[in-house]
Amino acid sequence: MKIKIQLLCIVMTMLFTVARADEGMWQPYSINGQNLAEMQRLGCKLTAEQIFSFNQPSLKDAIVQFGNGCTGELISPEGLLLTNHHCGLGQIQAHSSVEHDYLQKGFWAADKAQELPNEGLTVSFLQYIEDVTEKVLKGITDQMSEEERGKMIQKNGEKLIKDRKIDGKNRAEIVPFYHGNQYILFVYEVYKDVRLVACPPWGIGKFGADTDNWTWPRHKGDFCIFRVYTAPDGSPAEYSKNNIPMKPKHFLPISLKGVQPGDYTMILGYPGSTDRYSSSGAVKNVIELEGPSIVDCRTTKLEQYRKHMDADPAVFIQYASKQASVSNYWKYYIGQVKQLQRNKVYEKRVEQEQTFRAWMNADKERQEKYKGIFEELDAYWQHQSKYTKALIYHREAGWRGGEAVAFASRFLRLNNTINQKSATQEQLVKYAQGMKESVKDFFKDYNKNLDKDVTIALLNLFYKEVQPDQLPALMKKTGDKSGGDFTGFVNKAFAQSVFVDENKLNAWLDNPKSLDKDPVYALMFDIVKSYLTLDEQAESVGKEHAERLYMQGLMDMQKDRNFYPDANFTMRLTYGSVQDCKPSDGVTYNYITTLDGVMAKYVPGNWEFDVPQELINLWKKKDYGRYADKDGRLVVNFITTNDITGGNSGSPVIDAEGNLVGLAFDGNWEAMSGDLSFENEVQRTICMDARYLLFIIDKMANAQNLMQELKIVE
Repeated sequence: MKIKIQLLCIVMTMLFTVARADEGMWQPYSINGQNLAEMQRLGCKLTAEQIFSFNQPSLKDAIVQFGNGCTGELISPEGLLLTNHHCGLGQIQAHSSVEHDYLQKGFWAADKAQELPNEGLTVSFLQYIEDVTEKVLKGITDQMSEEERGKMIQKNGEKLIKDRKIDGKNRAEIVPFYHGNQYILFVYEVYKDVRLVACPPWGIGKFGADTDNWTWPRHKGDFCIFRVYTAPDGSPAEYSKNNIPMKPKHFLPISLKGVQPGDYTMILGYPGSTDRYSSSGAVKNVIELEGPSIVDCRTTKLEQYRKHMDADPAVFIQYASKQASVSNYWKYYIGQVKQLQRNKVYEKRVEQEQTFRAWMNADKERQEKYKGIFEELDAYWQHQSKYTKALIYHREAGWRGGEAVAFASRFLRLNNTINQKSATQEQLVKYAQGMKESVKDFFKDYNKNLDKDVTIALLNLFYKEVQPDQLPALMKKTGDKSGGDFTGFVNKAFAQSVFVDENKLNAWLDNPKSLDKDPVYALMFDIVKSYLTLDEQAESVGKEHAERLYMQGLMDMQKDRNFYPDANFTMRLTYGSVQDCKPSDGVTYNYITTLDGVMAKYVPGNWEFDVPQELINLWKKKDYGRYADKDGRLVVNFITTNDITGGNSGSPVIDAEGNLVGLAFDGNWEAMSGDLSFENEVQRTICMDARYLLFIIDKMANAQNLMQELKIVE
């Protein structure tokens, strides 16, 4: 028996060693000798200090958290910032109108005076880090319940941040790693004056749209350009005409050399979330419940979006960013479920757990330390399976489904104050007046007829798919009476509610009274109340203790393995190389795509595959200038073996010398299981070639003001 156990451990170690070739979202501030040696073996010519340092300018200083979910990088000494088109789509859409359709036609500021401010948009630069595990876990004992442990950790963390005396220009957060086995403090400098400088037309920045999303080959110029501004003294500041372009510590030169198979590539960015050390129960839950539920809700929503967007150009502009947001993770979950099954990730997790059990049972001390963790995990997922689908429908089809319903949730606090009579009418009016700007913003991009159809379709689906005893009370009563058809209910609600009419809502803000009888508010409140009840029931059985011990145990079992932490929207470094891909028997994908491929997909008038006439003209003349490769082709996209996930959108692809050679924007279909399991043979990062970026700026847009700012490496 002991020999079998040893063999299993050897096999697992070998598997992990092979998979580690390009796998890993490493903490760049702690690149150890093993990482650096592997990076240098692949071709990296930079030192650890040149990549990440607080003592001297480094690559780290050019990388930012862009907004609330992307990455960006500085590319000029005057604060030009590059990110993906889909990351800046919300800002592009907000500045667009039928008269100034920057979505379809693009936008190119001829000078700094034409650059467009974006209220609420921020970029954050990492300034300081500290491992605070010991301080955060001070006073924690094994005898504590998870609730007690959580409260103590929160208390210790709040004290730590308070003691740092962080000013308003900075943001501090303490982030758990390895399922709560480590805690690190991050301090960011936050810049709030970020202006839109340029974006390509829809037919370049969104070419392929939903059809091509998450797939290779791709042919998309997924970029847009902003500029970071500072106060005259160089410090972060709110928007002001007196602000000046940022003078960064470091910015990335852009290379014209192009890429070849085997070339070293490195990505620095802010990946959002992975769960690669989770149990088999987590994988099974995604495959059977979470993924299908989200897909069904979003499919229903997107059908209504497209119906209205295709019928009216004004609605297309209003909903372009919203549709893209819904669609992105609609297709993601379709692919994730399919590839989790294809790549047998559940079976791999079961095998890993069997190996762990054998290792644990081979030693009495380990038996005592890790006993009961699988029983805890099994109990959690068995319990959770009763609630997952209902909770997702409450969110996706309920209070985050229809826009008016979702918007009504912003008024919960105010309505509660009104009902409790804990403020004077004068105080209520003052508070309500402060919400008028958000009301204006909401109705700018709101279409009542579209929202009505979305709400009807989602409520019909909600009622049909969720068990009767888990439905919100008002929904169940209404659905039972109508046979599951909410058309009449929603039509009546939209005719009466203040939340679908800007004038009515502003009049209410001038004289706020209880919203309890407003039908849209009542629907929202009913759903939220039901959701909170179900969520409390679902979380009555926890898994935090078991996950923390299991993570600790995996690291104990594989002491020679260099573990990287799951992504959690903190800065990470991944390294790999440019390579083609053989995703299945008889199928080989080349490592590049070209403008010829764009034109092969071109469909005039099609919202996904139309292209600007200027691009067609340049293609016909093969007028690519110095941006063509040695064979005279214009490379558009390429793929690498780098490890990325959501949040890495907009991350720079950096060569061995520290130059920008591309812009990461997606993963490939065959590896959609990657957030739960890295697939070494097929996982690829899809990147826009830097030469295509420069070609669009220079040859198509003729934006010489921008070209003069860039440092281009021949």
